[in-house]
Amino acid sequence: MSQYLIGIDVGTSSIKASIVDASTGETVSSAQSPAEEMTVSSPHPGWAEQHPDVWWEHTLKSITSALRKTEINSMEVAAIGISYQMHGLVVVDKEHKPLRPSIIWCDSRAVELGNKAFAELGDRYCLQHLLNSPGNFTASKLKWVQENEPGIYERIYKVMLPGDYIALKLTGDITTTETGLSEGMFWDYQGKAISKKLLDYYGIDKSLIATVVPVFAPQGKLREPVATELGLKPGIKISYRAGDQPNNAFSLNVLNPGETAATAGTSGVIYSVTDKNAFDPRSRVNAFIHVNSSESIRNGVLLCINGTGILNSWLKKNIRSSGSAYDYEQINSIAAEAPIGADGLIVLPFGNGTERILENRDVTSSFHGLNFNRHNQSHLFRAAQEGIVFALKYGFDILQEMGLKTEVIRAGNANMFLSPLFREAFVNTIGARLELYDTDGAKGAALGAGVGAGIFHSFPEAFRSLKVIQLEVPDKNKSLQYTTAFQDWKTQLNTLL
Repeated sequence: MSQYLIGIDVGTSSIKASIVDASTGETVSSAQSPAEEMTVSSPHPGWAEQHPDVWWEHTLKSITSALRKTEINSMEVAAIGISYQMHGLVVVDKEHKPLRPSIIWCDSRAVELGNKAFAELGDRYCLQHLLNSPGNFTASKLKWVQENEPGIYERIYKVMLPGDYIALKLTGDITTTETGLSEGMFWDYQGKAISKKLLDYYGIDKSLIATVVPVFAPQGKLREPVATELGLKPGIKISYRAGDQPNNAFSLNVLNPGETAATAGTSGVIYSVTDKNAFDPRSRVNAFIHVNSSESIRNGVLLCINGTGILNSWLKKNIRSSGSAYDYEQINSIAAEAPIGADGLIVLPFGNGTERILENRDVTSSFHGLNFNRHNQSHLFRAAQEGIVFALKYGFDILQEMGLKTEVIRAGNANMFLSPLFREAFVNTIGARLELYDTDGAKGAALGAGVGAGIFHSFPEAFRSLKVIQLEVPDKNKSLQYTTAFQDWKTQLNTLL
């Protein structure tokens, strides 16, 4: 009998579902919902919220659509995996109902609470035990609710991350993972347990934390009402769960020290695996437990740029030709008309909340050196893509300072990496080879479910169909030009810091 796997990727813009044939490791169907981007509510400057039930609505729609697009027997779906946007806060009552919209990853309201915790707990404790400042992570967001919404806080039964909520809706069980706890800043790496010291400092009762389950393991079974609605078999195992960046690395078979993954969707990330409890003394990049850390130390050190694809999307929405919006291929083509360095036009892409690589400063996005007589759309489009790459390079240099040396970076053939100009700027600025693969977060979650359910007996078996579809390497002459442009960009940034 054939076996199929479903992967769910809970993103900021949409929910994607992919169906993978376990016998080949290939995707047979994919769908995403909604067709247009999900709304991010910002009731106040620096806030970013989405309602968990909107995620669930589109989870159901995306799975249903993916099943309709294929002729497989839905009764042969054997396992489900979940990938999700990291660092969000979901709080539910005893009836498992959300008490408020989720405070998502790019929300900045808890920055000062995290900074205060870092100062008062001490950098020695935070860096050696948490590997990070408590910063603007889930634990600090929960503290914000405690201080500012006490009525809601008193009704909280459990605290979850976005993927935990989707797992709850699928299974009826409230669970989380060690990787999830680490991304929420609840985990003590030295004690290998939930950080009692941080919980005590914030006045958070440990009973609010969900039951911990392994990343790769049966974590619950599909509830009969949900199975009936989707046309699936009741009792299917939900057998994998990970935040989007660890999962993206997993989908690219990035599991061992020195291996590195990148994404450039709404936000941009470079994520490098290490076998050490490494940290940046200024907490500009962040370490989390990687998906395969059950037997030995495997942490992922993550640098994040909030304003990546969202900058490109903003340009697409707001710059038009004869009243019509450009599509991304047109933007990429027009951008390529301008020279490297965009004739001195510089874009700082930091317009999506506080930036960790800038020590949680909110410097906003800005344009510098704009000359009305020299610059046109091509310069603006190129400067934006270069600005994103230069911001990633700024963070990448921090990883290098920490000793995380990288010669090859793997990425999915999606989002900003679809742009030839972006790829050229990336490899020649970063100075590493770029390998592109035909994979994504939803497929990675499906393969993870196959591992967790025991359908695949090893990681190599899960990734037997993973192949490089495109390779980009640095060019000496272009690297010199991009290096010069990056130094100009960095000088401009430093004037604001």
